Amino acid sequence: MANLQFDLVSPERRLASVEATEVQIPAAEGDMTAMANHAPTITTLRPGVLTVVHSGGSDAYVVSGGFAEITAEGVSVLAEQALPKDEVTQEVYDQMVADAKAAVSRAQDNFKNEPGPVDDAAKLLSDMVAIGGHIGLTAKD
Repeated sequence: MANLQFDLVSPERRLASVEATEVQIPAAEGDMTAMANHAPTITTLRPGVLTVVHSGGSDAYVVSGGFAEITAEGVSVLAEQALPKDEVTQEVYDQMVADAKAAVSRAQDNFKNEPGPVDDAAKLLSDMVAIGGHIGLTAKD
């Protein structure tokens, strides 16, 4: 089976650089899977779980947004925030949800009668809450 190079970086650190068989990406347009010989694509990420399958098994990362560049030979992900799934504790997750709630509040204050930015912030919050269901954590009300 053909492989591709996978790299994941966030502003804080490089999280992964591995030869992968597939990368499952939470793209803004919907979930997608990149494999070797994929058509060149650049997509934005929505908050979600990014999974990398490689010869040693698979690794999951929680991402809050960013970009993915897919080529026939590899996938490069530049994440706004990314953590290995195992590092996302209830405390870390609560902070991520609180940050998303604050973004909704700021958007409501700054963009009165402009639904676009408020809707975008609300979608971010919704996606962030949904991550909890995927990784076994619950958002506090």
